[in-house]
Amino acid sequence: MTKQTVVVALGGNALLRRGEPLEADIQRQNIATAAKTIAEIAEEYNVVLVHGNGPQVGLLALQGLEYKKVNPYPLDVLGSETQGMIGYILMQELKNLLPEQHVSCMLTQMSVDPNDPAFADPTKPIGPVYQEAEARELAEKYHWTVKPDGQYFRRVVPSPQPTGIIEDEAIAALIKQQHLVICTGGGGIPVKKEDGKLVGVEAVIDKDMSAAFLAKQLNADALLILTDADAVFLDWGKPTQKALRSTTPRELSQYAFDAGSMGPKIDASCEFINKGGKLVGIGSLEAGLRILKGEAGTNIVAE
Repeated sequence: MTKQTVVVALGGNALLRRGEPLEADIQRQNIATAAKTIAEIAEEYNVVLVHGNGPQVGLLALQGLEYKKVNPYPLDVLGSETQGMIGYILMQELKNLLPEQHVSCMLTQMSVDPNDPAFADPTKPIGPVYQEAEARELAEKYHWTVKPDGQYFRRVVPSPQPTGIIEDEAIAALIKQQHLVICTGGGGIPVKKEDGKLVGVEAVIDKDMSAAFLAKQLNADALLILTDADAVFLDWGKPTQKALRSTTPRELSQYAFDAGSMGPKIDASCEFINKGGKLVGIGSLEAGLRILKGEAGTNIVAE
């Protein structure tokens, strides 16, 4: 029996829990936990894995600011570094759990429109969380844009929409050879065409939007978004909060979700379903396979 294909989007905050120190050992422990869920899904599905990089790309940017002898590296280069760093650990942990499974990590570029309005309104949180006073101080010092993230503040950068995967044929070829493919990490390295050549762009693409774009391009059977929330909630954080268990893009369009967290996940989910996708699951890392089976989290389906 041919396995169905699922694109799994693994949140950067699932790899590094909110408020945890940005230590390599802690990230490896969290990735080892994530790998168990991915390995469980891979027993029943062909898995294409996309990971976030918000905390990690922010850390690299901070480290770059501290070393004054060279100019800070641009965000596209830092994004490529996070693809290698996170992809390496994911690949290793998955191979340890699934020694017979081919596991490949693809350094992936994603084209964006340089005229995307997102460049004028940064929304993508990167780096650690700060108390408001410290965030304002850093914003003034480094000319950052900062915005609220729950009860904290974080640096935000432009997050343009993905328009094309440069390495799409290579990804499809690996899937055909039954590889578990890790690709478009951190949403993909943002690039544009300039005088007929690819050049990097100062941005971080939302990994959920890239995962939805990838899932549609691959004609995947499902998109699974794993995060630090158990489901999609209405009235999140209030006594009246309520989990949505099964819903549709039309129902979700009636509600407003936070632009820095759940909002992009909902937008990506609806984009996938509205373009012909069959199923999106959203929920906690630990419940991955159960979400796909409709036993946990939120399922989003067509009307």
